[in-house]
Amino acid sequence: MKKISIIIPTYNEEESLPFLFERLNELTKKIESYEFEFLFVNDGSKDNTLEIIKEQRQIDSRISYIDFSRNFGKEIAMIAGLDYATGDAVIFMDADLQDPPELIIEFIKYWEQGYDDVYAKRKSRKGETFLKKFTSKMYYRVLQKLAGMEIQKDTGDFRLLDRRCVNALKKLRESQRCTKSMFSWIGYKKKEVLYDRDPRIAGKTKWNYKKLIDLAIDGITSFTTSPLRLATYISIPTFVLLGGYFIYVIAKCFVVNQPIQAFQAIILLILFFSGVQILLFGIIGEYLGRIFVETKHRPLYLINEYNGQREENEKS
Repeated sequence: MKKISIIIPTYNEEESLPFLFERLNELTKKIESYEFEFLFVNDGSKDNTLEIIKEQRQIDSRISYIDFSRNFGKEIAMIAGLDYATGDAVIFMDADLQDPPELIIEFIKYWEQGYDDVYAKRKSRKGETFLKKFTSKMYYRVLQKLAGMEIQKDTGDFRLLDRRCVNALKKLRESQRCTKSMFSWIGYKKKEVLYDRDPRIAGKTKWNYKKLIDLAIDGITSFTTSPLRLATYISIPTFVLLGGYFIYVIAKCFVVNQPIQAFQAIILLILFFSGVQILLFGIIGEYLGRIFVETKHRPLYLINEYNGQREENEKS
């Protein structure tokens, strides 16, 4: 019997968990030909999330959990889940039930047909603002152009990955991660499944615009050096415009006999080039900062407690 590990990163999800347990239990009744592991990664929750998971584990032995020593972020929680998952395939899903667990039946169907990465693509996104939808669309468009590889648009982390995809992702140990880009980078045979995304079942989203911007920067700088080339792209049109401007000034002096005051031109030029330099220094600083972090070779996460099937397998 094949085993499927469902990895669920959690951070302050005590309100959503009872609904999630019920939906997962109903789902597995429809797929009795597979063995399941529900691997929860508690990312430093400050509410009763971990206690609720522990209580449910007493009822359902399929539940495993990893408890981080502090909050490391969802991206790190996902790689920890991959490290400890024991299934022939893994499925990432959130605890808020915006992604319907019932779609897993279709994931498994395509997996059995030979697809390695079966991902859910959103047709609609209920409960999200126009601004969030628009910025998400623009982010994927920019990332697609800069990364130089195909990036799945309107997708999240909700997907099934075959064991060979899991093994490939486990080799990517950088600390500043964008797993959505990594899914594309590893390649393998992919299949999309369209669905309508639901609003949160309970609680509040943990993603604010600052965290989303940080994730977008990680996604761009982790997989492409294209922003470093902005110096070249900006310098060429800058010198063209500057040359045209000086020609205009000289022509105006001779034709109209109306000189432009020097201090105005100097101020404009100083402001312009100062802005360009600050932009370029900021981009270079992003990459230098990432080099600084990676050279420390710190562990991606620290575990306070683990109770799961990998431990049981090792004992047996």
